[in-house]
Amino acid sequence: MFLAKTFKAASVVLMITATAAPALAGGGHQIWIEQYGANNQIGGGQSGYRQSLTVIQDGQSNISINTQDGRRNSAAVGQAGFNNFADTDQLGRWNSVGVSQIGSNNGAIVRQNGRRNAAAIVQNGDDNSAAVQQNGSNNTVAIVQN
Repeated sequence: MFLAKTFKAASVVLMITATAAPALAGGGHQIWIEQYGANNQIGGGQSGYRQSLTVIQDGQSNISINTQDGRRNSAAVGQAGFNNFADTDQLGRWNSVGVSQIGSNNGAIVRQNGRRNAAAIVQNGDDNSAAVQQNGSNNTVAIVQN
């Protein structure tokens, strides 16, 4: 049952990257940002070809830092609550990452270097921390914490 819930939650997070309707930026890049609340911050950069980034933050003092270099990488970050931090870094091609944090004082760091890697982090509650480092090709990881 736990395994089924884990994959279901990871699938939902990864679907966000495929279904968001972002605006086009230079180089065919896509960026979609929504912020509600106060003192939320977003930073990062995109280079290469056809990168996709979606960030939605609701609450206060949430931070999302996202960098993408290569081709067709996709990242989606959703944070609701207070003082959450997400940092994603993608280098290569066709990498996907989804981070969902609901609560306070949660932190997630994802580093992807290679091709066709997939990472999903879902953290509900307070004071959770997760880090993922993927090197190579076709690696998959899903982390769910309550």
